[in-house]
Amino acid sequence: MLPLGLTVLSLLAVVAPSWQQPQLADPTTIASLYSLTTSTSIPFPTATLSNSDAQSFITSGWSLSKGKIQQGGGNIAFVDDPFPDKPAFTSTENITGPVLQVKYPKGAVGSEASGMQLYSLWNTSDSSSFQSMLISYEVAFDESFDFVKGGKLPGLRGGPDPNGCSGGNAANGTNCFSTRLMWRTSAAGEVYAYIPTPNDICSNSDFRCNSDGFGTSIDRGSFAFVTGRWNRVALLVRLNQPVNTVNGEVLLYYNNVRALDEQALQYRGDSNIDIGGMYFSTFFGGSDSSWAPPSDVNAYFRNIQMWGSSSPSNLTGSQVSGAMPLRPSFQYSTGAAWGAAALGLVGAVFGTML
Repeated sequence: MLPLGLTVLSLLAVVAPSWQQPQLADPTTIASLYSLTTSTSIPFPTATLSNSDAQSFITSGWSLSKGKIQQGGGNIAFVDDPFPDKPAFTSTENITGPVLQVKYPKGAVGSEASGMQLYSLWNTSDSSSFQSMLISYEVAFDESFDFVKGGKLPGLRGGPDPNGCSGGNAANGTNCFSTRLMWRTSAAGEVYAYIPTPNDICSNSDFRCNSDGFGTSIDRGSFAFVTGRWNRVALLVRLNQPVNTVNGEVLLYYNNVRALDEQALQYRGDSNIDIGGMYFSTFFGGSDSSWAPPSDVNAYFRNIQMWGSSSPSNLTGSQVSGAMPLRPSFQYSTGAAWGAAALGLVGAVFGTML
């Protein structure tokens, strides 16, 4: 039990470096802080649905790109909540009703064989484009979930190419971008982004860049998922503006605690790129069998909400200069190490070490 008068927030403030005070905020508060005045919720059914009915429900109600689930439609169902009494740490509410189950078959990797992938477009009523967007959802993993080497989780995407910026199809500043979450070995979390990498960003220890066209790992290990209960994530993207300036932002809250905040990104080099909506992309991989789960496992999703604005980032930033050679090595940054320590402390406060 915490000493009298010592809240979680004040406890974190005691151990936080003075240059990076931690913040606790739920998604609604984050949206308000960033003036994201337009909002929507992804519909869920009021009763459980079998696989075929689940596919029909999503196809008809989730505003899908090209009107279809891209991959993995056979791996889904709406089921009773497997963890009805285990809400996310720091959550003040626990919603009820069916949740989306996504199956990851034994030995399967990649979006064609594992999990499920779709692109849900969010169109504004006045035909304006989104330059900033926040997505929040809750995810739970089977108690016995083996994270192996890693896998993808939903995020955001945008740009005129609805198929690029995944699967090794690189972002070039004019085609698209994507920002998904990933779990890694031992449930370590990160943002996994297909974005340009100018201004020597790959020399920053918060980033792990790939030289083969695949995505960039951002702040790996700054938080960690738990199994057998709900985890809440809130991911904010603000596009860079002007397009030749590295002032784009990615911000992530895990269980209402700020886990990472990077503010010198380039998402686009052309104004034809805006934010299209939710990239519900989840699967094991990686691309070879060393990433595959040793048995059938499931993740569950609920409470998917989004907030948006036509205003891009208003941060200051330097002009874009040429991308430097990509750096394959990685080490934890001070910020990432602090984020992991802070989230571990929150877990300890609420009875489980993250």
